[in-house]
Amino acid sequence: MSKLMLIVRREYMAIVASKSFLAMTLLSPLILLLCAALPIGMAYINEQNADQETVTVIDQSAARYGLALKSSSQFKYVQLSAGAGQQVNPKQFHDKSGGGTAAIVVIPPDVDSTLNVGVYSDNTISASLKSDIARALSDTLSAARIAAYHIPNLQKMVEDATVDINVQEVKWGDDGSESASSTEVAMVIGMAFALIIYLFVLSYGAMVMNSVVEEKSNRIVEVMVSSCKPFELMMGKIVGVGLAGLTQFAVWTVLLAVIGSVAGAALGIGALAGGNDAAATAAPDGLHGLMQAVLSVNYLPLLLCFVAYFVGGYLMYASIFSAFGSSVDQASDASQFLTPIMLLLVVALYAGMACIETPNGPMAVWCSMIPFTSPIVMMVRLPYDVPAWQLLTSLALLYATAALMVWVSGRIYRTGILLYGKKHSLAEIVRWFVHG
Repeated sequence: MSKLMLIVRREYMAIVASKSFLAMTLLSPLILLLCAALPIGMAYINEQNADQETVTVIDQSAARYGLALKSSSQFKYVQLSAGAGQQVNPKQFHDKSGGGTAAIVVIPPDVDSTLNVGVYSDNTISASLKSDIARALSDTLSAARIAAYHIPNLQKMVEDATVDINVQEVKWGDDGSESASSTEVAMVIGMAFALIIYLFVLSYGAMVMNSVVEEKSNRIVEVMVSSCKPFELMMGKIVGVGLAGLTQFAVWTVLLAVIGSVAGAALGIGALAGGNDAAATAAPDGLHGLMQAVLSVNYLPLLLCFVAYFVGGYLMYASIFSAFGSSVDQASDASQFLTPIMLLLVVALYAGMACIETPNGPMAVWCSMIPFTSPIVMMVRLPYDVPAWQLLTSLALLYATAALMVWVSGRIYRTGILLYGKKHSLAEIVRWFVHG
């Protein structure tokens, strides 16, 4: 046990004490926020700095619908009228303009019945232009059809009859108390935890494999196994690297808790989980409502389950990584074994994404029970209050499989770690396990 702890401490300090680990631990939350805000900011800058495009509108509907296209900072609509029986050649109009128009919109005389409008251009038109044309003409055609019934005040009656329901989500606690809830927040939190597990298991598992391959290629492992058992060496690496991953997650949790508390205090919202009747019955809106929904989530069970599933999933995958790492001499040769493991994790991630809409459906339940997908899929389901028996069954299967994979990988590791000079096939690796 003392030798195992020495290896664990060595692996842990080699990662945690590095400047790159400290930098990425502190900067990763900021990088994630910037990555989330970057598309929004770039879209805003692009919209503000975009040149106004000229769009020619040829209206054959007796000037009934062309005027619905209003110029904006993005598009300038130039109106042209054409008779219903007049032949229109959009290409001629475009050539006469000398390229001064980005697109030509042709509104045919029978647009009321066909609901078809042509847009002609040298290049594929932008999605914003297509959306702007469709929205404006759809609203105008709908108003025209309503007016065709010749019923007084029908348009106003339709507008009054069109309503948007504000669905207020209220969740009961075990003691019957009520608290505000949000399906959208649950989806985001579930996917965030699932993505973190995916990235942690993949990155730290690959780190274990690289460490094994490096020590094997440098022949350092020959010296190390002379003073400790191969299984102790393997487990020391797995545990030490895993503790580094938990340390990084703990730092992130503290940082997010501080940020959440500050934001909640600034908005006058208590950061304690649970909530009260007033919070549940209030109609939250804007940033205040979003923060209220985020801070109303009880994060303690989610964090405990995250640790449990990360440890189980990491032990299972990291042991596989270490077994495959012991069977190669160079890092470049490990790719043949790395790809299947990555595919398993990608399948688990896609299964989690597919289960967002139906977190209690059959596929979600089964994928949260299968050990190779449960660490990711179950984290997607947890914000929706998974039954206790499903959670316990999933954890039992996960840790049983992790223990089995550690045992299997240990038998492979102690044989492969001292073999050099050739690439080993999967059949050979299986023989190592069988014969020990």
